Amino acid sequence: MIMPAQIRAARALLGWNGAELAKAAGVSLQTIRRMESALGPGRSSAANVEGVRHALETAGVIFLDADDASGVGPGVRLKW
Repeated sequence: MIMPAQIRAARALLGWNGAELAKAAGVSLQTIRRMESALGPGRSSAANVEGVRHALETAGVIFLDADDASGVGPGVRLKW
């Protein structure tokens, strides 16, 4: 599951505003705002979450899962 902070961080790494991510993902700006809020992606359809994830990954974002053993939380980084 993508966390709200991961979406915000990924967008910041790419220098995208919410409207740019919405366009790339094929969703509304309101959907992006909701996914980045405390409500998080869990309130969005699976298709919208996948669309956002795909748009960010296509642009070069890598999503990092939490590693409970080392205490490292979820994050993002760029491929290049």
